[in-house]
Amino acid sequence: MENNSDINKCPFMGGTQKQTAGNGTSVRDFWPNELKLNILRQNGEASNPMTKDFDYAAAFNSIDFAELKKDVNHFMTDSQDWWPADYGNYGPFMVRMAWHSAGTYRVGDGRGGARSGSQRFAPINSWPDNGNLDKARLLLWPIKKKYGAKLSWADLMILAGTCAMESMGFKTFGFAGGREDVWEPEQDIYWGSETVMGENEERYKEGELEDPLGAVMMGWIYVNPEGPNGNPDPMGSAKNIRETFGRMAMNDEETVALTAGGHTFGKAHGAADPNKYVGPSPHGAPIEEMSTGWKNAYKSGVLDDAITSGIEGAWTPNPITWDHDYFDVLLNYDWELTKSPAGAHQWKPTAASNAKKAPKAGDANGTQGLMMTTADIALKVDPEYLKISKHFHNDHKAFEDAFARAWYKLTHRDMGPISRYLGPEVPKEELLWQDPIPEGTALSEQEVSILKEAISNSELSISQLVTTAWASASTFRGSDMRGGANGGRIRLEPHKSWAVNNPYELNKVITVFEGIQKDFNGNVSMADLIVLGGSVGVEKAVKNAGYSNSVPFTSGRGDASQEQTDLVSFCYLEPKADGFRNFIKKDLKLAAEELLIDKAQLLTLSIPEMTVLVGGLRVLGANYDASKYGVFTENIGTLSNDFFTNILDFSLTWKATSTDDALFEGADRKTGEIKFRGTRADLIFGSNTELRAIAEFYAADDAKERFVNDFVTAWAKVMNLDRFDLKK
Repeated sequence: MENNSDINKCPFMGGTQKQTAGNGTSVRDFWPNELKLNILRQNGEASNPMTKDFDYAAAFNSIDFAELKKDVNHFMTDSQDWWPADYGNYGPFMVRMAWHSAGTYRVGDGRGGARSGSQRFAPINSWPDNGNLDKARLLLWPIKKKYGAKLSWADLMILAGTCAMESMGFKTFGFAGGREDVWEPEQDIYWGSETVMGENEERYKEGELEDPLGAVMMGWIYVNPEGPNGNPDPMGSAKNIRETFGRMAMNDEETVALTAGGHTFGKAHGAADPNKYVGPSPHGAPIEEMSTGWKNAYKSGVLDDAITSGIEGAWTPNPITWDHDYFDVLLNYDWELTKSPAGAHQWKPTAASNAKKAPKAGDANGTQGLMMTTADIALKVDPEYLKISKHFHNDHKAFEDAFARAWYKLTHRDMGPISRYLGPEVPKEELLWQDPIPEGTALSEQEVSILKEAISNSELSISQLVTTAWASASTFRGSDMRGGANGGRIRLEPHKSWAVNNPYELNKVITVFEGIQKDFNGNVSMADLIVLGGSVGVEKAVKNAGYSNSVPFTSGRGDASQEQTDLVSFCYLEPKADGFRNFIKKDLKLAAEELLIDKAQLLTLSIPEMTVLVGGLRVLGANYDASKYGVFTENIGTLSNDFFTNILDFSLTWKATSTDDALFEGADRKTGEIKFRGTRADLIFGSNTELRAIAEFYAADDAKERFVNDFVTAWAKVMNLDRFDLKK
């Protein structure tokens, strides 16, 4: 008989609401196709408990770093009863936690990585590949508690992994602090379209992993260790490994070094079938689990009874000691396919190999057979990986150096330039992946004035000046602090050949700037000249609108050389779409308005900043290829609010002119005369209610000067996004 006793109760006082908390209907349920703007509100001040004037760099630098490392190193062998350490040492556990924190980074859009401490929140804290890492962070709580705001979780997790390696005998390349925690889940990052963890069919199209994703399936960091789709195919696994590590900007040598170095430590856990014994992940666990998950009901649930990946065993005979046994084991033994107690595919040495054994995790006197995953066997089967593995096997120093550098890159890749690194263990060597830029020269006010006059008197138009400065500065990505105007890389490959930059027109502008630079009686970088040129263009447009605003400009940018520019990784910064210039490549999965939001978030813009920049850039003629789409004005080159007044003008009617509803015409309602043409990135400011509200604000008769002021402020912000020296 059905029990209806709760039906008539107040839903907020013990009735049905307790059964459906968090699952009630929302706006998204009724209008699932509504444009999502939440990513532009991410990490707002309202979520951050720190005061506005809190200076994390100063706080971190006040730490007694030697004492901090002493605390972390002591922790490694301070085994806790509630989650005892394998082999009496938390080192391998901390290495895995740090690796999985950093390993979400993807070079395609710079998102993921360790810089924000996002492993604390869903969805990452509950991915199957992060099983039991909730315990790793809780074990570190006493250290975090001691240092408080001076030490972010993001820095502590990477420091713990680095100290773990050092405590087990490995000499690392260095460590830098400077990662600031976020205080809310970064749920609007696109991790894939799958609705079920552990499935990868939806993210592969014609054999190609969906861009910009960096893992083979939802809930994993890189690849399925059992092989593609759980199929124990080493060559298929090698293909997946090369693709996923490549998405993290790692080459073959770095990939082999990381895999071998990481797997020198610790073991995998698969004592029994997880479907029978393991509970839900932290984000789905009952409230009494207190932010932990994966409760294991198999025997003791820990040490030799633990269940994580389902694979069981250690890779090397000495799992808490840095040595070179990984390649000895991999290359010198023959391997045969078997299954773990949990039913996972893995490999064991053949009986004829007479292989060494590893100790048991919870019994120093016990032993356990070694194992390799399908992903490990890939390093022996793939010809290129095998060649590198043999080289490292024969040259231990080369292996150690490669692993040290690859680990440093893995854990610091998303921090931006070396100027942002903090602490006494920052290596002096600047590496190519850190996008080095020579120090620039500060200009005096008089020199800036002379250069502005030279630019103003040149043949360059407002449109050319503004477009070139925007093209240079808007490469910045707040996700991994790469790109931007500093370095002047727009004059180098690959930037100068990107279609969005109109290479032929760009070359003409750069040639004029080079002439100004040559004639100048002093030192000025091309990077500074390009930004200053944008200032001149905007100021001319402001004057045309009847105002006298000056655009803030701070010199000091340097010019990078082609040799200081990593062609492969910089190719990923090429915009596939830039709604600010009404540019979009064909056959992209997302609509133009969604891509505009994505670009704005990478530029760390707020919703009003994005809106005012789009409206201003349209009337300044900054569109790609001088397109007239979205140029809702008769006075190009005047910084007016015409874009907003015309997008809201109901004397116009709009209709689609392309089969994919990407292009539109606006006609006079009475005469039918075509007045303007626009894209989805234009019409969204009249269609979406939130964006329309801001458009209405700037379209008002009393908002003309406010529009000019706000555009100048937002413009200056974008020009200085990579000037970290101005933010200290």
